[in-house]
Amino acid sequence: MTTNDTTTDPAGFHHGIVPEVLHEQPASKPVKFYQVGSFAVGNRLLPLEVRSVQSDPNRTNSLTSGHRACQGCGEALGARYALDAAMHAADGKIVAVNATGCLEVFSTPYPETSWRVAWLHSLFGNAPAVASGVAAAYKAMGRSDVRVVAQGGDGGTVDIGFGCLSGMFERNDDVLYICYDNEAYMNTGIQRSGATPPAARTATTQAVGEDPGNTFGQGKDLPRIAMAHEIPYVATASVADLRDLEAKVHRAMSMRGARYIHVMVPCPLGWGTASGDTIKVARLATQSGIFPVFEAEYGEVVASSPIRRQVPVEDYLKGQKRFAHLFSPTRRQDVIDRMQAQADRNIRRYNLLPTAGATETKAQD
Repeated sequence: MTTNDTTTDPAGFHHGIVPEVLHEQPASKPVKFYQVGSFAVGNRLLPLEVRSVQSDPNRTNSLTSGHRACQGCGEALGARYALDAAMHAADGKIVAVNATGCLEVFSTPYPETSWRVAWLHSLFGNAPAVASGVAAAYKAMGRSDVRVVAQGGDGGTVDIGFGCLSGMFERNDDVLYICYDNEAYMNTGIQRSGATPPAARTATTQAVGEDPGNTFGQGKDLPRIAMAHEIPYVATASVADLRDLEAKVHRAMSMRGARYIHVMVPCPLGWGTASGDTIKVARLATQSGIFPVFEAEYGEVVASSPIRRQVPVEDYLKGQKRFAHLFSPTRRQDVIDRMQAQADRNIRRYNLLPTAGATETKAQD
């Protein structure tokens, strides 16, 4: 049995979960990890002011153990870090609104729950609208101290909830929306979504025919659509850099109005990757440029995470069974080149190789 040194106010929010000194943590500061030369998050040898939320033994554990996520699930990892960071930034006064999807299903099998925050679920496509209503209700009650975080997968965000999300952006409602993007409808059988990448095999984009997999030129780049609304804050993040994810949630929570964070969360089941390779695959996505990591304020990019060691997109594709048809039985160099061109365009657009002049890397035979 464990106990937490916390108190609860009449509204049911927990306080005293994390040391006060951590509330002064800078938004994003380069940290060298001398212990093992890695980018591990929980390094307790660091000074208090630069430690991550997860390194604190009194962290919230917003999404605690006992859920039914698959082994190696990137979404479970991303949600835990994001919600713990939000709880930390808001002193525990958080209401989380969840869209239907993997995260909702594996975390709340009735009558159980793995959430340790004020949490509610409505429908697949209306999480942004419900969150806006919650924020309006607390505003009417004079509770500006209570913050609202909405979250969903790419299906509930990019597709089914897109209209509600756009409305939330237009009204500039005081909600942070976090999309955990695993690039398909994983909960219902790995069907294509508006975030599924070109050429990817899904249950509805089979690897057959002249152009196997998902069609080029379809889908939505939701971070850029969010930027077009000129809301206060838009960011992308990845479970490959959890400190960066924490920092961006802290940054978003320091603002008011509509905010959006798009997080890449690989799915071993849907992507056909080893459960132990989730972080590796996510890192290949960022280091190839296929998934750019950046921040924008009021429609303009203000910062980007440079590629540390550029790799060809082919390195990212090879480890995923959903792209296996690009390499066997016949190598589809034309498709690989088109995906490399997409990565190169991201590198130029977001200045991901500032010291190298954003030179293009061609995939090798």
